[in-house]
Amino acid sequence: MPSNDSLIQSALDQGKGIIRLAPNWVPRSFCIPGRRIKLHPDDYYALGGERGGIDERWFASTTPAENGPLTGENEGISQVVFEGQQVTLRDAVSTLKDQLIGERLWQEHESWPMYSKFFDNKGPLPHHIHHRDEHAALTGQKGKPEAHFFPPQVNNYPADIQVTYFGFAPGVTREEVRQCLVNFTKGDNKITNLAQAYRLEVGTGWDIPPGILHAPGTLCTYEPQRASDVYAMYQSVAGTAVVPEELLWKDTPKDRVGDIDWLMEVIDWELNVDPNFRQNHHMAPRPVRPVEEMEAAGYRENWICYRSEAYSAKELTVLPGRTVTIKDAAAYGMIMMQGHGTMGAWDIETPTMIRFGQLTHDEYFVSERAAQEGVTITNPSKSDPIVMLKHFGPMNPDLNSK
Repeated sequence: MPSNDSLIQSALDQGKGIIRLAPNWVPRSFCIPGRRIKLHPDDYYALGGERGGIDERWFASTTPAENGPLTGENEGISQVVFEGQQVTLRDAVSTLKDQLIGERLWQEHESWPMYSKFFDNKGPLPHHIHHRDEHAALTGQKGKPEAHFFPPQVNNYPADIQVTYFGFAPGVTREEVRQCLVNFTKGDNKITNLAQAYRLEVGTGWDIPPGILHAPGTLCTYEPQRASDVYAMYQSVAGTAVVPEELLWKDTPKDRVGDIDWLMEVIDWELNVDPNFRQNHHMAPRPVRPVEEMEAAGYRENWICYRSEAYSAKELTVLPGRTVTIKDAAAYGMIMMQGHGTMGAWDIETPTMIRFGQLTHDEYFVSERAAQEGVTITNPSKSDPIVMLKHFGPMNPDLNSK
């Protein structure tokens, strides 16, 4: 049996710079699955009721999920598939280094510093926060910016809540927020009474820097983010779900547990009460080139996440019956949303339903060299487009050149 290093190198060579990834399912004990991420209906509780339902699928992840003492080995970490064997993407990055993610990212991070996911919930998530770097560092973690995009292919129904609450309304005081946190264990602390709600629109998205409270609505969401799972829940009751107090103090230094002042410090106050919040954080798709030029060449491509330096994302559509070669400046992970065809040496297809543990041909990681040389994609369908979402690491040269 070959060593992991030789297996990883063979996977990259056979795929001509593109490696295949296995579906990476993650449960959350405090969520009810929305059942739109194509998992078989019998499998949403495949890990057992105590673990909660599977409401997330993580993409191109070298980041372990933080799900408490029952968290499985390598939970949240993507697996490279090659000739019936699997190794972690984290091991692949460590072995291949700049061969896979490029010299720029390897020299700066020595890791793949982002991942993306679907999160798919029937009910709303609690008003919660991801810590900034200075607060996350106190528990040995990194701050977590993230972005939300709502793909039409996984939003055939909106589930329960079609709005997301962000931050606080202008004029809300720190004392009002502090009192909500004091009231966390006294029932519904009603913190979203102080927030602003924005109706969610399929095909658009939001930029969410760390330090901003947000209670996501229930559209199925594609979420590029920094490689971190740091968070704390500031809302005690979300919909009909009671949030355990331990999640209020998640990722709090031991000597600050119980200290409401710590929770207030984590909040980036000015960003939360920004009167121009929508103008500064909403993201409508932006074509990467003139639309007429792209359609004449057989494709359309839009920037869908573009406000953060920590990651970026594109939506690529290859028109029916066309073959295109797409060049990017940086390595990326991708997930198929619609259609079938070929991408480089690989078959690509969008499954209708996936059993827990089943392998697919819908997720890949493209090395920087392959991306720069150009990935050739063929759509054999006479009617159905290929649609894929592509997630990039920090400081994407293509985005920063615009």
